[in-house]
Amino acid sequence: MRIATDIGGTFTDLVYVDDNGEIGVAKSPTTPPNFEKGVLDVIGKSGVDKSAISTFIHGTTVIINALTEKKGAKTALITTKGFRDVLEIARGNRPDLFNIRYKKPKAFIDRYLRKEVEERLNYKGEVLTPLNKEQIKEIVDYFKREEVEAIAVSYLHAYVNPTHERKTVQLIKELWPEVYVTASHEVTKEWREYERTNTVALNAYVQPTATKYIDKLHNELEKFVDSKNFIMQSNGGTTTFEEAKKVPINMVESGPVAGIYGAAVLGKVIGEENVIAFDIGGTTAKCSLIENGEVKVSTDYYIERTDRNAGYPIKTPVVDIVEIGNGGGSIAWIDEAGSLKVGPQSAGAVPGPVSYGQGGTEPTTTDANLLTGRLSAKNFDYEVNLDKVKQVMKEKVASHFNLEVEEAALGIIRIANSNMLNALKLISIRKGHNPQDFTLVAFGGGGSMHAPALALELGIKKVVIPIASPVFSAWGMLMTDLRHDYIKTFIKRLGNLDLTELMDQWTSMEEEAIDQFWKEGFDKKDIEFHRYLDMRYVGQEHTVKVPVPGGKWNEETRQAIIEKFHELHEKNYTFRLEETETEIVNLHVTGFGKVNSPEMKKIYRNTTLMDAKIETRDVYYENPNGWVKTDVYDRELLPINEVIQGPAIIEEKAAVTVIYKGQTLIVDEYGNLIIETEER
Repeated sequence: MRIATDIGGTFTDLVYVDDNGEIGVAKSPTTPPNFEKGVLDVIGKSGVDKSAISTFIHGTTVIINALTEKKGAKTALITTKGFRDVLEIARGNRPDLFNIRYKKPKAFIDRYLRKEVEERLNYKGEVLTPLNKEQIKEIVDYFKREEVEAIAVSYLHAYVNPTHERKTVQLIKELWPEVYVTASHEVTKEWREYERTNTVALNAYVQPTATKYIDKLHNELEKFVDSKNFIMQSNGGTTTFEEAKKVPINMVESGPVAGIYGAAVLGKVIGEENVIAFDIGGTTAKCSLIENGEVKVSTDYYIERTDRNAGYPIKTPVVDIVEIGNGGGSIAWIDEAGSLKVGPQSAGAVPGPVSYGQGGTEPTTTDANLLTGRLSAKNFDYEVNLDKVKQVMKEKVASHFNLEVEEAALGIIRIANSNMLNALKLISIRKGHNPQDFTLVAFGGGGSMHAPALALELGIKKVVIPIASPVFSAWGMLMTDLRHDYIKTFIKRLGNLDLTELMDQWTSMEEEAIDQFWKEGFDKKDIEFHRYLDMRYVGQEHTVKVPVPGGKWNEETRQAIIEKFHELHEKNYTFRLEETETEIVNLHVTGFGKVNSPEMKKIYRNTTLMDAKIETRDVYYENPNGWVKTDVYDRELLPINEVIQGPAIIEEKAAVTVIYKGQTLIVDEYGNLIIETEER
């Protein structure tokens, strides 16, 4: 049996699949700060035979929580002489250009814990000044007195030649074996001094937290499970527990990306390779665009970046994802100007929405969906006091606008939808894609409830609500391969580059990957490579990622790559410069350790719509409809390929799908809900 668990802001999800392809799911409240308890709780709640678990895959929010809550270790930095303040200097491009009170984000490492060492390489990686080892000994003594827990090492041009960083790490480990230490070349071999230094600083900052968490989880699992254990990475693949402890920053988006990868796998199975993956949980909504079946991965990732804040760069591969603070637990509130807002604050799992009856006092999106009839009080795990929910909605929202309770609730839903619509536009329209050319795959506890309305707004013709949609991120983990990305700065003009030199670089990177996969138990025949080039026009700053072929290249290959770059540049930036030389900036090899993922099983049902019908109830829709008598169906009993006309409600454990007038729904042979909008 393979099982996957995913820690969310509100719930911890579990999906398992056995040798027969049978899938089971479970949900349990997330248990901060002891997140491993929530994992054990959900395994217990699922009722699986623990001794039968052969593979355990895990997605966690521990890393992103440690960063956003500033609860990492006391961290120090050793860097090249003259570069002590690179974290503070950062970049000059200000997001809030005309704000005279603008302040750069505070560095994660205080200045008194940033120390310089005499050493210097040039941009070719040649040694100009040897490493002064005596200074390192003095610095380590100082860090001991300051009770530092983790040390980051980042030297100038170490991405070309890491020799000084290696010597430094070795010396620190000899002098102080107990301290956590990370060098920049172990995390990234891309250039950009500030981004590289910040990435290794953040990796060191979270390493003690990550190591303790992974060790606690592993020790708990060992008591009753003899399984191969993997953790989801931000690049859409998994890695072993041991590898995850070395570079925990690779887990910064560990949970969300699994659902994105799962959407890509599902898209291939049902013949929809252009997909917008849309995940609405209790706290956040996340979306990502998948084109031609390929999940987009970038190293231009930031945490805490907004239109007012520059945020912190992390130069590791992360699935291109847009995330906003809107979900089922998002709180509705009135701002100082008297306008209604929804999120980003969330009621979370504790105390949760008012309808949970666990002490929540603020109206949320979940409460609004209950009051408009989209959710039924009968399906909650708690005893719902509907009068209490109405009272809170009236006091906090409806009375302010002189509205009926259901009108205020619908207003909350529409504002939440508007926020989510902006996120979908950021990932599609703002990046040169027409959303009408894509299929919307919606999942998470709230994805199915909001996606049909958003599809109508964007003109998307088809929405897919996958099987196990409330726990789809965990399902996506079951489908993932082991993945490692190797990115190396290699600035050369492609037009006159000696292809032999380039082939040597590819070979070297792929051999490094083979060695790492071998240590993780993979034969060469089970490893698959994908190659990419980060390219630009000479004189430009920003790059475009170009997929390129494997194997040996010839002149024809070179010209095809240049033409592909022109096409992608035009798609991203609306123009091409045919006469301008092209330049390689980075080489990128992605290695996949292929595992036997479970196949999607076709379902067989001998049911009718009458068997599936639960009730007819009043549901409050946008004007001019108002309250409408709406048929409600049980998803588990819906017959295959039988058309349901909207409006309709489809209920399942932990999720609800809302179909609007002008939309139709069928269940496909895999159990997915396929929603299509009728031509107008």
